[in-house]
Amino acid sequence: MNETNAGGVRQRSVEIVVPVYNEAHVLADSIGRLHAYLEESFPFPFRITIADNASTDRTWYVATDLTLRLPHVHAVRLEEKGRGRALKHVWIRSGADVVAYMDVDLSTGLEAFLPLVAPLLSGHSDLAIGSRLHRQAAVVRGAKREFVSRSYNLLLKAGLGACFSDAQCGFKAVRADVFRALAPHIEDTAWFFDTELLVLAQRNRLRVHEVPVDWTDDPDSRVDIVRTAVDDLLGMGRMLRSTLTGRTRIPAVPRRVRTPQVPAARTASSAVLPTGATTHLEYAS
Repeated sequence: MNETNAGGVRQRSVEIVVPVYNEAHVLADSIGRLHAYLEESFPFPFRITIADNASTDRTWYVATDLTLRLPHVHAVRLEEKGRGRALKHVWIRSGADVVAYMDVDLSTGLEAFLPLVAPLLSGHSDLAIGSRLHRQAAVVRGAKREFVSRSYNLLLKAGLGACFSDAQCGFKAVRADVFRALAPHIEDTAWFFDTELLVLAQRNRLRVHEVPVDWTDDPDSRVDIVRTAVDDLLGMGRMLRSTLTGRTRIPAVPRRVRTPQVPAARTASSAVLPTGATTHLEYAS
């Protein structure tokens, strides 16, 4: 990775995590498309990390093969399931400036990725989410999923005072330093992870940027809607109790600089990375 640009300014970087569970049949095609798109269109250094959630099929074999064939693809394997667990594992160890994730089915149009991360790279915002419920979003999905999604987000607004429009869209990004501050306070390891992250951000007056997305429902989705709904309701109850007792306020959350700017170049010896973060990431640039 080129650490500085032609003007001697350090290039900011992004790590994109794709959490997977038994996705051997689509993994190579999806990662290939994502890698090609970013190499061609994304102007910042990037890294793609496949996070295998204890798959029992050939997912890990496909993932490791991709790391050999595509120069900016990496893979990690966890022995326990849970999207939130996978994201937390990779994000907290990342040496990138911004960490993001997207679903392996690439249901969200990739043209929204730069608008998603740009406000975080510039210092304007702290988190960014793709929204299927934004008035300018273009969404193709069945009536049942549309009803469930809108109902859940209405419950979040009524029960937790949520100001964000779409908690569960699999297309999000966060400043890495902000996430490291929030991570110890996030308890969920599955689907409620996203909501918990956003509620904590809102309680701590962080700025959440929303991007309307083009989104097409994946007919092969294996999400258990009933189980997920029950877990989400339990999570909402826990977050409400935490809010009432003041446990959602985190004093050590990093704040944005008042004037958005790209940081000056820094050497590897002066960079401060989290414990376990790699100091040499092979990002594309």
